[in-house]
Amino acid sequence: MSKRIEAEGVTAWFGSHKAIESVSVAIEPKQVTALIGPSGCGKSTFIRTLNRMHEVVPGARMEGKVLLDGEDIYGDGVSATDVRRSIGMVFQRPNPFPTMSIRDNVAAGLKLNGVRGKSAIDDAVERSLRLAGLWDEVSTRLNRPGAGLSGGQQQRLCIARAIAVEPHVLLMDEPCSALDPVSTLTIEDLITDLKDDYTIVIVTHNMQQAARVSDVTAFFNIGGPGEPGRVVEMGATSKIFTKPDDERTEAYITGRFG
Repeated sequence: MSKRIEAEGVTAWFGSHKAIESVSVAIEPKQVTALIGPSGCGKSTFIRTLNRMHEVVPGARMEGKVLLDGEDIYGDGVSATDVRRSIGMVFQRPNPFPTMSIRDNVAAGLKLNGVRGKSAIDDAVERSLRLAGLWDEVSTRLNRPGAGLSGGQQQRLCIARAIAVEPHVLLMDEPCSALDPVSTLTIEDLITDLKDDYTIVIVTHNMQQAARVSDVTAFFNIGGPGEPGRVVEMGATSKIFTKPDDERTEAYITGRFG
């Protein structure tokens, strides 16, 4: 199920503002890749270019290529909807559909993708909730509103919703920043479990979290106010956090700026 992503010279704008410039990285399958760096350095912009989510912002545009197993997701005739089915996303704040039940939250994408039949949907809902580590907590109240769950449970519900359509890649933009420490550790454990089946990219400001959950880390930074974000260094997380090649990486990780 997992697939490799290659970004080649990705540059993105919002109107006249260039948010990132010439970002080229390779993201390996069945690994967790963490994107770290100070606020405003383009991490969230970059992760959104990986499934064309930045396109929903008026005035947004990009140059470069994003390849999913060699196929350019921005190629002629490639549907953004199909891309987002293959490359799912979990956002910073849990966003379950407020008027829908737990079951219908998970089933929403399945129905949009043409899955029909109660049995097929029920099986997919249970599978996704089990993968998200939520089934045992909600199996007896699937018809209750998803918005009635705790924050950590809501985020796992959103993860279940994202994986229900069986994407190849799972993008997570600061998925724990709005959660308490216990819920954060639960999500981190879940990320570790999910990488057996998915290519995962996570944006995080939490250095300890990046060190705990990721196999590879990319450090983004800007040269100065108003300048676009670039990748300074990327490598095995163990190396980035203990012996980075660039002094800017070391300065950020040790808390001297950012």
